[in-house]
Amino acid sequence: MESPVAKPDRTLIVILGVIAVMVIVALIVVFTTGAPELLDESTPEGVVQRYSAAVIEGDEAAAIEYLVPELGDSCERTGTGPVDGMRVTLVSTTERDDSADVKVLMVTSYDGGLFGSSEYEEEAVFDLVAADGGWLIESAPWPLTICAPKVVQ
Repeated sequence: MESPVAKPDRTLIVILGVIAVMVIVALIVVFTTGAPELLDESTPEGVVQRYSAAVIEGDEAAAIEYLVPELGDSCERTGTGPVDGMRVTLVSTTERDDSADVKVLMVTSYDGGLFGSSEYEEEAVFDLVAADGGWLIESAPWPLTICAPKVVQ
């Protein structure tokens, strides 16, 4: 007597194939999602985006280039807030002829803790002024401030 040869279960093969395709698609999405698209540097949003990125990356020299001369020329360095794990997202922009307000959402992620990672978020506003056909930052939210504001006596 010959025992029948076991045939592979086609349902199992289909399920494994679908799982493999889903894993490949997920990997493609993860590895092709890069840095956010850079906004036009001649806009208030573009200036805030580049300044924030420079501060988060620790490139203070690049960040100072986006500040008004009164702050940038005689910059008294301050310690920035907690920028490790920070994400800055544009909320809105109010643009006038000679000034602009850029509202952002700053989200800082912290690892660890009893219940895993946690996040802190706050809305803040950058104040910008028009200068030479572009924009410069007059004041930044405290976690992203690298130069101490001048005290008027």
